[in-house]
Amino acid sequence: MRYRLENDIFTVEVESRGAEIRSVKRKADGREYMWYADEKYWGRTSPVLFPFVGSPKNKQYRHEGKTYAMGQHGFARDMEFICESPSPEGAAPDAQGSIPAGQGIWFVLSSTEETHAAYPFAFRLHIGYELSGNEVKVLWKVENTDTKTMYFSIGAHPAFLCPIHGETDKTGYGLKFGGLTSQLHHHGNTPDGMAVMDDEVLTLCDGAVRFAPGFFDKCTYMAEGKQTGEVSLLDADGKAYVTVLFDAPLFAIWSPEGKNAPFVCIEPWYGRCDEAGFEGELKERAYTNVLGAGETFAAEYRMNFS
Repeated sequence: MRYRLENDIFTVEVESRGAEIRSVKRKADGREYMWYADEKYWGRTSPVLFPFVGSPKNKQYRHEGKTYAMGQHGFARDMEFICESPSPEGAAPDAQGSIPAGQGIWFVLSSTEETHAAYPFAFRLHIGYELSGNEVKVLWKVENTDTKTMYFSIGAHPAFLCPIHGETDKTGYGLKFGGLTSQLHHHGNTPDGMAVMDDEVLTLCDGAVRFAPGFFDKCTYMAEGKQTGEVSLLDADGKAYVTVLFDAPLFAIWSPEGKNAPFVCIEPWYGRCDEAGFEGELKERAYTNVLGAGETFAAEYRMNFS
């Protein structure tokens, strides 16, 4: 089912499958900001990455002596969530799935026998959305409902239309990284999605970079070390029309390699793919989050639209 948040400025649509934002539209002129999931390029809009971000090596991982299969970015993005709490006040959506102005909505995914076969932990994953002015806040809560320690990753993958003003491609558009001036250090990846830890440098001008043809053909740009918590997508005039704000330990910038796709993803991550030479267990993966029995992890990021 699709649910809708709205205020005087924006309408936001969230699909219960994957608890995924599918649309952010400005009311004044009907401008859409989110990628419309055309499978010719990429059939998703803003999936949650859980309980893995990226791929484990050879699409499998080891935990307590047992090997499990796990695809890229985990399974939550393909599962049906339950709408658990439309708002702190408890107001229910109407028959069309609309939530009263000024209120938020929460979804929950609980572990099942199916998930346990691939990921041997009991959990509840809560995803919340709040719309205030021109900002959408995305909230995550991960509950360890098991009796043992749980290891997981979680990340965002929102895709924003680029170009947005009707140009034929995104050449001349760009990104601005808050607090940076001349350089962004990043890592690339192998063709099968493993992290290559050689340090690479993206040259910036006043904290920004412009897209030239082929900018996204080489790799995913993975930036570690909390170099910034603010990334803006710029139009050809240098104006920011989407800004993503976050406190995650790393983030990625991606658009499908070699496709000249009309969107760009800005992705706050709490975890990442394995390194090409990784041979460890689940608890040894880079940026793995650790939750004791009965504990809760909470994080959020924000998207500002102009």
